[in-house]
Amino acid sequence: MGFPALTWDGDVEEPYCTGCMVCIRECPTQCMTAEMKDNPLYPEESRRRKIVDTFEINLGRCIICGICVDVCSFDAIEMSHEHELSKYERNANRVDLQSLISMGRSYQQKVGWEPKNPGKNRGTPQVEESPHLATNDAEVTDSRSGEPMEGNE
Repeated sequence: MGFPALTWDGDVEEPYCTGCMVCIRECPTQCMTAEMKDNPLYPEESRRRKIVDTFEINLGRCIICGICVDVCSFDAIEMSHEHELSKYERNANRVDLQSLISMGRSYQQKVGWEPKNPGKNRGTPQVEESPHLATNDAEVTDSRSGEPMEGNE
């Protein structure tokens, strides 16, 4: 297990990250920072309203605990195989968005990574027509009894 890396959605060509910031709030060393932006592809080409604009991890402070991976509901962050990124400069261990995505894509290719919940994480919008919404005269029923509700004629 190595340092955290961001995963990439090849279908939409954007990171899986939706900007919920749970990983940043739950990090015990507070080694991560991020800023989000409105997704220019939403809603026509992507279901993600927000995407990551900047993301940085200070690998000098990261303890490789994996909490960020555990709390992410969108499979947007995984522990890569990168574990030795030593530098001579003190601040050189800060990894930016492009490097994190590069590490993530490399990891995804090496291990054949797929999201755990592909339906939940799919970036492309799905057009689903419910049979109840297809007609205007659909009968509204009580979910417990299955009986038609009053006022539905």
